[in-house]
Amino acid sequence: MIRILIADDHEIIRRGLKQIVSEQSDMTVEGEAENAPQVLDLVGRHEYDVVVLDLNMPGRSGLEALSELKQLRPKLPVLVLSVHSEDQYGVRVFKAGAAGYLTKESAPEELVGAIRKVCRGGKYVSESLAEKLAFGLAQTASPMHETLSDREYQVMLMIASGKTVGQIGNELALSVKTISTYRARILLKMAMKSNADLTRYVIENHLLD
Repeated sequence: MIRILIADDHEIIRRGLKQIVSEQSDMTVEGEAENAPQVLDLVGRHEYDVVVLDLNMPGRSGLEALSELKQLRPKLPVLVLSVHSEDQYGVRVFKAGAAGYLTKESAPEELVGAIRKVCRGGKYVSESLAEKLAFGLAQTASPMHETLSDREYQVMLMIASGKTVGQIGNELALSVKTISTYRARILLKMAMKSNADLTRYVIENHLLD
């Protein structure tokens, strides 16, 4: 029996995932979490075979949770489930140690297949993302956004989507001052002067859906 921990801050998503899993004879949902601290607490206290992890959770992001999870339980497979396209986060997620990446638009059968595959020690990756990963490994020069931390990258995409520092702070449960600090750091690392420069870069590099 595959023991699954579901981590998503939306109860309706967790219910939907539990319903999909309940229809399978070889898997069961053994735990639920709605934020990163809960995920780490449960993984520290219980045994799971797979973690299905949402990328966008309040406070610490899914990427941060993923990095800490891999430190805590290096061999525990983590399947990332996200509203974002593979182009936005796929490569970062695998570099952080994920065993698979699925968008929330995926069919239930695809999710079930992905859980089984990562549980067996495999990687679940689409053909298009596999090509990007292979191409990325072959490249010697990294694009500028690769210098950003996972949180900085997340904030950059939110800025580029037109959100204010206040809106970003509310979504991430961080202060306006903290978001402003992230913004300043991003501009410095990207050698840019304004939000417009960041937005142009994000659009030109197809980083937004």
